[in-house]
Amino acid sequence: MELARESTAIVLDSTSDFVDARERHPNMRIVPLYVLFDGVPLRDHVDVAPAAFYERLAASETLPTTSQPTPDDFLGCYRELRDAGYRRIWSLHISAKLSGTFESARRAAEELGSDVVRVVDTGTASLACALLAEAIDRRLAAGTTDEAIEELVARFESSNRVVFTTATLEYLQKGGRIGKAQALAGSLLNVKPILEIRHGAVEPVGRVRGRQKALEEFARLFTEDTEDRDGLHTAIAHANAPEWVDVLTDLVAKARPKATVDLVQLLGAVVGTHAGPGAVGFFWFQD
Repeated sequence: MELARESTAIVLDSTSDFVDARERHPNMRIVPLYVLFDGVPLRDHVDVAPAAFYERLAASETLPTTSQPTPDDFLGCYRELRDAGYRRIWSLHISAKLSGTFESARRAAEELGSDVVRVVDTGTASLACALLAEAIDRRLAAGTTDEAIEELVARFESSNRVVFTTATLEYLQKGGRIGKAQALAGSLLNVKPILEIRHGAVEPVGRVRGRQKALEEFARLFTEDTEDRDGLHTAIAHANAPEWVDVLTDLVAKARPKATVDLVQLLGAVVGTHAGPGAVGFFWFQD
């Protein structure tokens, strides 16, 4: 089946942090996860905007919790798109090792009862998922097939890169993403962890002291992993840490002049709950 923008929709979940996806691309939709303050569920990027979330987080005595969308949340979205005339839906989601979101989407696709939805465990999170959505959309603009998108997804899963650092490991530890010993070690002597999402999980790359050393490590990883050629797409996401945006934009411009910075976004409430204020993520993919 020939796929085009008019016949093919792309669904993301809100951990993609691609808040203006639908405004940029009429065939894209976002299904929100939930952040719970004192047990009250709020839809990520819908009921609570990132800026308001970080204000509330700073004032809260307890850490909020998060939960994935229900299968019905996805089913409603899929049915709306199908009824609008989309014959194929590619549904791209945060790593199944980090969230139950993929499973909810998979169950909804099965319940739809037809070969309409292709559900993808991207093995990653945040703006990496948005970069994949944009890559698929570029192919839809020219006309493509399911097989070509499957090849793209496989290459993306093996070659996209996400590196990030946090102001503290407290939030990753409380959310169960790392152990208490790792969090304690990171709190000593202004040590900043350099982390990545590898094989679907958060894994350490190294530890440095201070923000400048963290930036230098980002630059090293970026230049070692890339070449200066067309099609190198990057993105920057931060948890209320805007001071990182210009320095990472400059890093890309100086290290890889042919690369583009496609997206700069605030991390939403769900990702921000686990990464914590001050976190920053740097994403790239050679398409």
